[in-house]
Amino acid sequence: MPEPTVLAGAEPYSAAGGPHGVLVLHGFTGSPQSMRGLAEAFAAAGFTVELPRLPGHGTTVEDMATTRWDDWVGAAEDAYERLAASCDRVLVAGLSMGGTLAVTLAANHPEIAGVVVVNPAIAVADPAATEALAALLDEGTQFIPGIGSDIADPDATELAYELTPVAPMLSLFDAAAALLPRLAGIACPVCVMTSPQDHVVPPASSDVLAEEVAGPVERVALERSYHVATLDHDRELIEERAVEFARRALAT
Repeated sequence: MPEPTVLAGAEPYSAAGGPHGVLVLHGFTGSPQSMRGLAEAFAAAGFTVELPRLPGHGTTVEDMATTRWDDWVGAAEDAYERLAASCDRVLVAGLSMGGTLAVTLAANHPEIAGVVVVNPAIAVADPAATEALAALLDEGTQFIPGIGSDIADPDATELAYELTPVAPMLSLFDAAAALLPRLAGIACPVCVMTSPQDHVVPPASSDVLAEEVAGPVERVALERSYHVATLDHDRELIEERAVEFARRALAT
């Protein structure tokens, strides 16, 4: 069966740079387009950068419906291993589910120098929502309305699916729940950027992450942006603070 066509703008991105690397990870039903600006900011700062396209993303929602958490975390692990093989130290950054992946990698790899997350999907597995989604799936409902492009800036649009595949979302919820007890084992510096007005992931998810990790935490409020803040009014603030944080974390 041929590989599905990748949407224009959803291509992965990589940049050769210095001995320090940054892995950048996009969100659920989104694509590398939402993180391209941040990845390019890291590259402009001299870092070696990898921004992979996660399985099932940036193609068709039907393609994504065949994928699960294990596929996405496997791709993130592969990208991390490639970057770690060519760099002295590596920092991981992610938006939404990309934040879940970034934090999972930090839990799996104590050698990771730091984590930058934007509206991370950490404490999202609400039992009532999970039960409702599971019931829909049991009834044969494979897709629900999309969650993409939650952006305050009217001139910005996220390249994301118009529908959300239910089974993959449930796998994300399960993974996020399994990650919670592992947060205390993360000792590297963590920068948590949060939009107070987020219509996809509760801002309290960021609070849980900040409270539970063992390492030092830096908080950044994204007052002018919604969920996809990397494309929103605060995108320049995100890029500036993320690069500053990466320079400190990777230099130590």
